[in-house]
Amino acid sequence: MTRVGVVGATGYAGADLARILHGHPGVELSVITSRQYAGVPLSRIYPSFEGVIDRVCEAFSVDSICEKADLIFTALPHKVPMDIVPRLVERGKRVVDLSADFRFREVDRYEAAYQPHTARTLSEKAVYGLCEVYADAIRSAGVIGNPGCYPTSVLLPLIPLMRAGLLKRSSVICDSKSGVSGAGRSLSIGSLYCEVSESFRAYKVAEHRHNPEMNEVLSRECGQPVAITFVPHLLPMSRGMLTTTYAELTGPADADAIRSCLTGFYAGRPFVRICSENRLPDTRNVRGTNFCDIGFRVDKKNNRLILISAIDNLVKGAAGQAVQNMNLMLGLDETAGLDSVPFPL
Repeated sequence: MTRVGVVGATGYAGADLARILHGHPGVELSVITSRQYAGVPLSRIYPSFEGVIDRVCEAFSVDSICEKADLIFTALPHKVPMDIVPRLVERGKRVVDLSADFRFREVDRYEAAYQPHTARTLSEKAVYGLCEVYADAIRSAGVIGNPGCYPTSVLLPLIPLMRAGLLKRSSVICDSKSGVSGAGRSLSIGSLYCEVSESFRAYKVAEHRHNPEMNEVLSRECGQPVAITFVPHLLPMSRGMLTTTYAELTGPADADAIRSCLTGFYAGRPFVRICSENRLPDTRNVRGTNFCDIGFRVDKKNNRLILISAIDNLVKGAAGQAVQNMNLMLGLDETAGLDSVPFPL
């Protein structure tokens, strides 16, 4: 059984990783670390884990975690992993990084959106961990850049249709809404209950750092430059993400062609569900799961496609996709540890 470790287990994504890995049939959660809570059981930080995950958080040490784990998840703020991951790789460890540090093949894009990169060569070699699209490369990868939550919800509906040339590249507008957990667990005025409750707002309009990530992937998929318009919004709920994408069709409106493209591309992919004609995605139906639900409507009058996708931002948008990447890397069943049945309510 493969031993796995989580560096940064007390943030929301790290805690969800611990939750999923604890029940995984093919791996052992052998070590968790936390800078702030070293020496404290995870169940004291998250009482829901009481009697289930009582493992004590350790202070991070390259020597210690490499001794205790074979594959390592880094669930840390941007900039921190670019220092840690190269040292883990040097010790022969495989890594799934949940920050943005290893998502970009074009490091200049990363630096323009974040900060100078100190592990450029490793970033250029890392594999972008969008499992349904890059599974073959993921299986043999040493380092995975786990996609952001917004990019996951945008790219999964768009890539099949962009590859097929069904959409005008210059027309894509993405309108995304996220639960507050997407902002992380650190204290922030904008995430306080009184700031979020009974409110709905856009933020970082046309300047969100996930936009360059999406542009890079779509440009690579199309073989030509793509620059989408992306507007994120904050929803007054703890978790969940819904993205509505608008794009002009390159030919006559044909709902059957859209459905055929999506269902064909994702045939056999267990975590992408193409909604039936009479249903559209709803965050409630993917809560706590690794599913991405995709639905659409064709606006025939304007020859425009309206794509809608829903994910749990902490699972398919973070921890669940990271575990899915791990499953592919280790040659395990892709659904291992992720096959929970969604809540009906």
